[in-house]
Amino acid sequence: MLKGKKIVLGITGSIAAYKSCLIIRELIKKGAEVQVVITPAGKEFITPITLSALTHKPVISEFFSQRDGTWNSHVDIGLWADAMVIAPATASTIGKMANGIADNMLITTYLSMKAPVFIAPAMDLDMFAHPSTQKNLRTLQDYGNQIIEPGTGFLASTLEGKGRMEEPVNIVAKLEEYFSKQEKKDLLGKKILITAGPTYEKIDPVRFIGNYSSGKMGLALAEECASRGADVELVCGPISAKLTKEYPNIHRTDVESAQQMYEACKAIYPSMDAGILCAAVADFTPEVVAEQKIKRTGEDMVIRLKPNPDIAKSLGEMKEKGQILVGFALETNDEENNAQGKLKKKNFDFIVLNSLRDEGAGFRTDTNKISIISANDKKDFPLKTKKEVAEDIVNELTIHN
Repeated sequence: MLKGKKIVLGITGSIAAYKSCLIIRELIKKGAEVQVVITPAGKEFITPITLSALTHKPVISEFFSQRDGTWNSHVDIGLWADAMVIAPATASTIGKMANGIADNMLITTYLSMKAPVFIAPAMDLDMFAHPSTQKNLRTLQDYGNQIIEPGTGFLASTLEGKGRMEEPVNIVAKLEEYFSKQEKKDLLGKKILITAGPTYEKIDPVRFIGNYSSGKMGLALAEECASRGADVELVCGPISAKLTKEYPNIHRTDVESAQQMYEACKAIYPSMDAGILCAAVADFTPEVVAEQKIKRTGEDMVIRLKPNPDIAKSLGEMKEKGQILVGFALETNDEENNAQGKLKKKNFDFIVLNSLRDEGAGFRTDTNKISIISANDKKDFPLKTKKEVAEDIVNELTIHN
């Protein structure tokens, strides 16, 4: 997947800079062309002569290569590359990247980069765990950069064992995975409805009944489907999470209540090839919504609830031949039996089961642990990032497609 690819390797001032030689060797072995851009501090840890000998290209470090006016164009490098990898990336460089401080050739190259950027942090654990570093990493991720950490490939929910740079062979594997997905368009021409996030059911103008869903799983599914060529209709409850990358083939409809999500899904699903119902929809809503804020009286308060429309069941009844419907079951007990019951009752083609009893699964995490259950099969998966879980789910979708 890397044959003929043009890779810019950014190297910063970290003791892990010696590993950049191994990254170069792996990339060239796989047929890539590598251009090194190194910071002045990086040259204190590894010499440009060594790097140039491996890449067969002059190493770029300064804006001006000679005193005769010859200069290195960061814009040209940004246009030339198929990808940029910054490994190792120090806390200082990460901070500059996040805040646009273009005081060296590497940062200006990053700011001019048109290709995807992969960042492999390298620092001690205390520096990595510091709120400012974490904020900068999340900012870079929001910009669409991919953060490569040991054993994860993106920002993890735990800092245990983090900080050191990911191994070179795994960094190169992340690049291969990216380019493999770029060439994998097995959903091209397909239209997919995806629901994400919670619903809020109003009690009065300032209070609501809701749940802890962050919407991250639904967004990961939308991105996975879009990256594989599908046109995605994303119906989103109220969430703060954002897509890591803007896809022109994701059309987003924002709703608040279960009734609004129901109406949107009923209107959209008939023209879809598939639906993935990932949202955590409230089963009940207040029978009466107060027009004014309810004041404390010191007495007990009773809120009567009525059932919300069953979105999954309604779409299951609407489903035509050739359409696929995928459900989710978040359970706390008797998980498999409950999921099997939903599979049949809602007319799903398969259902994704996760349990709140599994650490790292469920709401407000960056990871999930799932089982995929269909009429005649059950597949169990280990704890993975939600990005990786989305890939597993979409792989299953293509089997049923």
